Amino acid sequence: MFTGIVEEYGKVTGLDLSGDSARLTVAGPLVAEALEPGSSIAVNGVCLTVTQAADGQFTMDVMGETLARTGIGALASGGAVNLERPVVAGGRLDGHIVQGHVDGTGVITQARQEDGWRVLRVSVPAELSRYVAKKGSIAVDGVSLTVSDLGKDLGKDWFEVSLIPETIARTTLGESEAGDVVNLEVDVIAKYVERLLSGGA
Repeated sequence: MFTGIVEEYGKVTGLDLSGDSARLTVAGPLVAEALEPGSSIAVNGVCLTVTQAADGQFTMDVMGETLARTGIGALASGGAVNLERPVVAGGRLDGHIVQGHVDGTGVITQARQEDGWRVLRVSVPAELSRYVAKKGSIAVDGVSLTVSDLGKDLGKDWFEVSLIPETIARTTLGESEAGDVVNLEVDVIAKYVERLLSGGA
């Protein structure tokens, strides 16, 4: 389990695509020193398993389902990624419950600067929009954020999040622009509530 509080701004050093799978290598000296084969790590909000770790870098295998559902396959060497190790049992939960199981992708349709903060408007697939609530939590590229507004343009659902200076400085979202694809994970509690209310249907 993760919290959506990014620990390190990593850099992609390799992405080798091979059919329906890929091998991703990332440089992240802070998190890498505590990783070993079998460790979990969230890369842009995607929970992956480390296969190798040495010299400030670590490698992970990425399966076809993950490539199809997330933006991992679009990463390029030299690109920046958000990194977070799993929360330690008994540790602080500063963000919200994030599983690293991405539900889908959205597209940033607007990025605007306000007085001291930055606002991103993100399109959300129709099948996920019902789980997004104003003042609720959502993970965008693995960053725990609070939904500040919701709406619909030309029949497409969107939500907005406001980035404080700390988030702008410490995550990839500070440099994101309109047109960028982002990984989305909605609040797992909302999905369980829906399932319970439907009687498990």
